[in-house]
Amino acid sequence: MSHSQLHPNWDKPWKAITDGYSLEVTARDLPRLRALAGRIPAETPVAVTWLPGEDLPARVATAVAVRELGCEPMPHFSARRIRSEREFTDYLATAVREADVRRCFVVAGDPREPEGPFADSSALLATGAFEALGIRAVGVGGHPEGHPVMSPAQCWDVLAAKLADIAARGMASLVVTQFGFDAGAVLAWLAEARQRGIDSPVRLGVPGPASIATLLRYAAYCGVGASTAVMRKYGVSLGNLVGNAGPDKFVGRLERELGPRHGPVRLHFYPFGGLARTLEWIERRG
Repeated sequence: MSHSQLHPNWDKPWKAITDGYSLEVTARDLPRLRALAGRIPAETPVAVTWLPGEDLPARVATAVAVRELGCEPMPHFSARRIRSEREFTDYLATAVREADVRRCFVVAGDPREPEGPFADSSALLATGAFEALGIRAVGVGGHPEGHPVMSPAQCWDVLAAKLADIAARGMASLVVTQFGFDAGAVLAWLAEARQRGIDSPVRLGVPGPASIATLLRYAAYCGVGASTAVMRKYGVSLGNLVGNAGPDKFVGRLERELGPRHGPVRLHFYPFGGLARTLEWIERRG
């Protein structure tokens, strides 16, 4: 699978910055996903996260529903949460067989200590299971606002190594960034990635509209910077946590400043405020 095949028209300029967007859902979102399916464009990539408390059948059922709705499922594999090699290969093989999964996303995961044999996402790639089961593309994480346990230099080295490994295994690569609130940091990170020779398509993480308290809670949980200065740029005053906030200013700056030097880019939405609210924002913005 080439970069251009990761999504139709990937290499063409967008008419609206939301063109070709992707979404993130959990197994708990399955009823809402089905109810809102007609509002999601065909072939939209939909990532199915790996959350604690959700079992393999629930994740597979969600991936199957994504495929049945005409979208492109991309299940997550959280390395440190996988308890055995069998759990990993069973999930991957079942997702490929039942949901025709063609792309996956690998991440180290939140636990400080692995719950099984995989210490990080590179260990999952090293098994060879993805290419053996016909996966055509693998996504990895990018961290424009830094990583909680790695220095910037380490982040770049690890990212480059994973992308090279994916390419060596005959698969296309994709970078999906953690959501953030600082458009300037995202643009600077993306420019540096291209300067470093990273030419993989990048999906920039955008928090969907949600209550201010919800956004700050997810920011704290995920280690995302949410200082007073950053949130003010985003359009939120930390002196007033009542009400909702959307990514209008954040996405507006991306739209104004993204250009050819930033390479192939699309948006990836994290619908913290609910799938319906995120789709409403996308429809209105587009």
